[in-house]
Amino acid sequence: PSPVTTLEIQRQKNVSVKDVRRGMVCGDSKNDPPKETQDFTAQVIILNHPGQIHAGYAPVLDCHTAHIACKFTELQTKIDRRSGKELEKAPK
Repeated sequence: PSPVTTLEIQRQKNVSVKDVRRGMVCGDSKNDPPKETQDFTAQVIILNHPGQIHAGYAPVLDCHTAHIACKFTELQTKIDRRSGKELEKAPK
């Protein structure tokens, strides 16, 4: 399975959906341009992992052809992958 990202492009004078390709960064360059970041919040789905996932865990993420080392600084919640219901808040 591959990641699926949906992007809605509002009608702009010089932008067509066909102009946007995989790997490009999109944003409003005049009013709110994309910026580099040190951290972000993400929902991560872990399918089969032999060990424990915890704050401080440092996996290598594969996104298309990029391999990026990251570190989980905090786990906010644990969610049941079948029902989507919260199992545990702030798991250790």
